[in-house]
Amino acid sequence: MTFATAALPADHPLTDGRTAESPLLRAARGDRPAIPPVWFMRQAGRSLPEYRESRAGTEMLDACLDPALAAEITLQPVRRHGVDAAVFFSDIVVPVLLAGVGVKIVPGRGPVLDEPVRTASDVLKLRPIDPAALDPIREAVRIVVGELGSTPLVGFGGAPYTLASYLVEGGPSKEQLRTRALMRTDPHTWATLLNWCADVTGAFLRAQVEAGASVVQLFDSWAGSLSRSDYQRRVSPHSRRAFDALRGLDVPRIHFGLGMGEMLDLLPGIGADVVGIDWRLPLDVANERLGGRVPLQGNIDPALLQAPWPVLAAHVEDVIDRGAAAPAHIVNLGHGVPPETDPTVLTRIVEFVHA
Repeated sequence: MTFATAALPADHPLTDGRTAESPLLRAARGDRPAIPPVWFMRQAGRSLPEYRESRAGTEMLDACLDPALAAEITLQPVRRHGVDAAVFFSDIVVPVLLAGVGVKIVPGRGPVLDEPVRTASDVLKLRPIDPAALDPIREAVRIVVGELGSTPLVGFGGAPYTLASYLVEGGPSKEQLRTRALMRTDPHTWATLLNWCADVTGAFLRAQVEAGASVVQLFDSWAGSLSRSDYQRRVSPHSRRAFDALRGLDVPRIHFGLGMGEMLDLLPGIGADVVGIDWRLPLDVANERLGGRVPLQGNIDPALLQAPWPVLAAHVEDVIDRGAAAPAHIVNLGHGVPPETDPTVLTRIVEFVHA
């Protein structure tokens, strides 16, 4: 897929200055604001009672494609918690759906494919995404950005490996056995599949940025199942291809992957300006592995959101202290907000960080 090189629109929040000096943007570009910015992955969603009320009776993917509803859900945690960024409410399989692949979100399980993609002929049936299919995404982003003022919106997409794993497995899988088997036994089909995944995610990211997102994040939820050599040879070029869809658009790019502690040094090479760190690796150690050159995001342990406040507060303080070793630090979780989280705890963390 090719994209014309173009600058951000004149009314984009980075172009007109609304978000350019926000704490998140400063940190993402390697500056260190006096107070570290904080937002939470999966902050828009099931932990909020207002979300459950808004989405009552609406299927997940239908909510993602209803611009007014998606915008409302995106804004809810900003109003409630006072976080330093909104993250666009959607799902990584939305561009897969918009490209014509049958997929649904099964409650309690996650994305499930009508027909898994496992053979060369299956891959050849995949079609490019029609740019017009992304209009509901653009409209939702415009609504959100119009409400946010100086608070930036984080756009997001699924990394090609994680998208491919859903397509090949037919749904969530902890080990991606079929996926890794395809990767090693049919390299040509594998490369074709990951290029397709990179292109649909790239188009999804680009639509969000052109409509007003100030930052993007690429999620690789399952890359931790890979060896370093497999990631480097068979996956990372496709993640770079997804980021390359943004060429000409000067927005910071965050990469977050689970279980990628042994591969962190590879991530700047795929185009990541900021590297998200999960809860397993202390930020000062992550900073060493990245040569002290890359802003970090993370990495509060989501399990401790259930802990007594003194335990959680001490942990958050330790995360901030260790993050001080990096050029800049965006405070976040080491994974997404668990659905059972008490939202008042998230608000308290924001207040604690800002204080």
